[in-house]
Amino acid sequence: GPGTGKTTTLVETVTHRIEQRGLHPDQVLLLTFSRKAALELKDRVTARLGRTSGAPLAFTFHSFCYALLRQYQAPDLYTHPIRLLIGPEQDVVVSEMLRYSGDLGAVDWPEHLRACLGMRGFAEEVRAVIARTRELGLDPEDLERFAKRAGRQDWAAVARFLDDYLDVLDARGVIDYTELVHRAVLLVERDEVREELRDRFRAVFVDEYQDTDPAQVRLLRALAGDGRDLIVVGDPDQSIYAFRGADVSGILDFRTQFPKADGSPADVV
Repeated sequence: GPGTGKTTTLVETVTHRIEQRGLHPDQVLLLTFSRKAALELKDRVTARLGRTSGAPLAFTFHSFCYALLRQYQAPDLYTHPIRLLIGPEQDVVVSEMLRYSGDLGAVDWPEHLRACLGMRGFAEEVRAVIARTRELGLDPEDLERFAKRAGRQDWAAVARFLDDYLDVLDARGVIDYTELVHRAVLLVERDEVREELRDRFRAVFVDEYQDTDPAQVRLLRALAGDGRDLIVVGDPDQSIYAFRGADVSGILDFRTQFPKADGSPADVV
């Protein structure tokens, strides 16, 4: 539960890796969910080490993914640095596109949904479906196949809408937070990028692991799977962000999702 010393344990484990196992601080990657928490982690580790130079890199998941895109994305994909859409901006884009999709017939929405296209609540639901789709690593084509198998016209319509939505974001040189992580995962899953990052970061630490979503778990598997040095702390009873995609199964299934090098389940303390 809260106040039980999980973050302190993380700080001490980072310190041990550096002082006792000989890792250089910049070979250690710390990931968490807010800028404040990332800065606090870095400051606490630096203070614990008692050094004036050299500190582990601490990021939020989103800032780390943004750095990956800036470093590894094809330079001709964006003519200018990509800009992140904040939530209200994304709401506006989705709402505008929904209205136009109905007026122009760009998406064949089921009859019972057409009256909803101008409603804010419907736009929020569509945005949530888009986010969950990308968190699961699915493309519009994947969603459309699921829709056909399930006989869901509404899913098929959202799949076509998602395809248009991604085109619009690319044309504007912007990206939403879910798409940011999705594209970072695709980059890290490339052999040459994965090997470069694994060589750079010999140990990866994650605080508040119960708040990860499936895309973030995929990112970690690419970065530190196959029995590499990955240490996470979290509490499934503190998972409160399911509404924004956090999936408590990430921490519940950690032992099998991140087995040791010999294939046995990961240790849990």
